[in-house]
Amino acid sequence: MTQQHIIEKIGQMKIVPVVVLNSVEETLPKMQALIDGGLPCAEITFRTPCAAEAIALAVKTYPDALIGAGTVINAEQCEKAIAAGSKFIVSPGFSEEVADCCKAHGMLYLPGVVTPTEVMAAVAKGLTTLKFFPASNYGGLKTIKAICAAFPYLKIMPTGGISADNILEYLACDKILACGGSWMMSGTPEEIKEKTAKAVALVKKG
Repeated sequence: MTQQHIIEKIGQMKIVPVVVLNSVEETLPKMQALIDGGLPCAEITFRTPCAAEAIALAVKTYPDALIGAGTVINAEQCEKAIAAGSKFIVSPGFSEEVADCCKAHGMLYLPGVVTPTEVMAAVAKGLTTLKFFPASNYGGLKTIKAICAAFPYLKIMPTGGISADNILEYLACDKILACGGSWMMSGTPEEIKEKTAKAVALVKKG
């Protein structure tokens, strides 16, 4: 699967669930809930020690799902995520070493940016599909539109403060590829499935 193909799949799904796993045992119930809810996609974050093992298990169990690694902040984590089978890498900010690691492996990298300077650093590495994080704290859609006026070739995945209440407003902007969010991830697997199905129906209707 090429980087462009992955970008297109993310754009088709419109939502990238941000998944924090505190144990490997949580992986399959939560992934199954997302898939049953109609969203075979997850950004499994490196906020917890089990991230690489959880990604490997998810990729092995659900080979057709789009499973990536989030909160990747250095090359060591990036290598672990890629070795585990991640299909894309996401960072909360821009990391030159992560960008170089991803380039060496031909891996899609979505770095976090909030300023024109950070955008320029990412663009200098050939990156034009970027995460905007934390979106709600840095002016949300208004700031995204202002930045994209200066960089019209960008595609943005805002994350942070995205919910069912505002996702359609973001997705209505042609610069938005998809939105990252965790609002569907709380509760039991059945509750996650229900919230995911509602989110999928919302963005399809919108």
